Formats: sequence, structure tokens, C-alpha cells
Amino acid sequence: MLGLGASFFLTALLYACVGFGGGSTYNALLVLGGTDYRIIPTLSLICNIIVVSGGAWHFYRAKYLNIKLLVPWLVTSIPASFIGGLIPMPERIFTGLLGIILFLAGLYLIVSVFLKRFRQQIRSFKPYSFFNAASLGGILGLLAGITGIGGGIFLAPILHFSRWGSEKQIAGGCAFFILVNSVAGLIGQFLKLDVQEIRLVLLPYWILLPAVLVGGQIGSWLGSTKIHPNIIRVGTGVLILYVAFRLMRKFMQY
Repeated sequence: MLGLGASFFLTALLYACVGFGGGSTYNALLVLGGTDYRIIPTLSLICNIIVVSGGAWHFYRAKYLNIKLLVPWLVTSIPASFIGGLIPMPERIFTGLLGIILFLAGLYLIVSVFLKRFRQQIRSFKPYSFFNAASLGGILGLLAGITGIGGGIFLAPILHFSRWGSEKQIAGGCAFFILVNSVAGLIGQFLKLDVQEIRLVLLPYWILLPAVLVGGQIGSWLGSTKIHPNIIRVGTGVLILYVAFRLMRKFMQY
């Protein structure tokens, strides 16, 4: 369990630097560690909330978070996350879907290093409407609730291509988006599980909570003040791709 705690600490630190919670990688680590898949989304969402709470606060204090601009995304994503949390997911489908999500997440983190230069060579997307943002938000929220991630890893590319804000503003927006959708998804997850049983199953994993709390606080502080996010993105992306391939291998073995 100490090894898993160290992995969660490092994951929280790296993800928090770029405004993410790390839910997809927490899921993968728990799947590969043989954790009961029924509680994996619950554990990941709790860790997500701990990490991005600090991230949202740090980015807000640094004036990189404008909640009003996120409203079109939140009005549908929050209820959709709650609904997603209520939906049961077979273990094999969960593992395969998680592998795909991690692959896309790792690929995005690496490509995003070159995204700024790429965006300068293409026409930016037309400003999105409230309806389009709300529609996409609902899809991201549903996926977040089902899989136990916050959805920020999918929101970030959309915000980048639509020139929603600077890198740090997008990181702050994603942190808040992940926070509220993780809370909604967690409520849905709890409602479909037996509280007494889940409490007993979750108890051995208590060490993960302080691990992500400390890692997330350090990462959020570094990301909002000191370190350039590109330094973190490539290394994190490579690590995520490695975990994604391990998950897909596990999926093929079912």
C-alpha cells in the first residue's frame, strides 16, 4: 500500500501542475493493483476532489480562474456527472474504456506542448455558442461520472483550440470543472453502492488521501506560480501512455 501511496503522490503532483486531478491515472493504478473495480471510481473521485480543490484555489488566487466563463459547460455537465455515477459498468468495459481514455490523455499532454505553435498556423475555431458548450459539457460530464474522472482532460483540448484563454487560465478552468463534476459523480457512485460495505472496503486505502493532498498542493503551487507546464506535460504524457498500454493488454486478456 505504501508503493501505491507513493504512486498516487507523484500522480497528484504532476497532474496538479497542469490543472488536472489525475482521476484517469488513479483508476489505472487501482485496476493494475487488483482493487475491486466497483469502488475504483469512488476512490478516484475522492482523490480528484482533494487534488483539484487545492488547484482551483491556487489558480483563483493567482487570478487565472473565471468561473463565469465556465457556466455554459457546467449547467449540463454537473447533472450528467451525477447520472453517470449511477450507471453500473462491467469490469471489462470499464478497463477497456479507461485504457482508451488514458491513451488519449497521454497523447494530448504530449501534443499540447506543440499546440501553441500549431494554433498560430491555423485559423482558430469560431467562438462557441452557449448551446454548443452546454451540449459538449453534458457529454463530458456523463463520461466523467461513469468512469470516475473529472472530464478536464477532454475539456482542455476544446478550450485550447477555441482560444478560450491562456494556458494557466485553461488549467484553472479545468481544475474547477473537474472539482464540481467529481463531486456530482461521487454522489452518484455512492447512491448505487452499499454505504456500510463500501466504508469497510475503502478503509484500507486511507493512505492514498494524505498522499494526494500533499502531492496536489505542491503541484498546484508549482503550476500556478513557478514551473512551466511544458516541463511536466511530456514526462507525464509518456508515463500515461505506458499505463494505457498496460491496461489495454489487461483488457485483451479478459
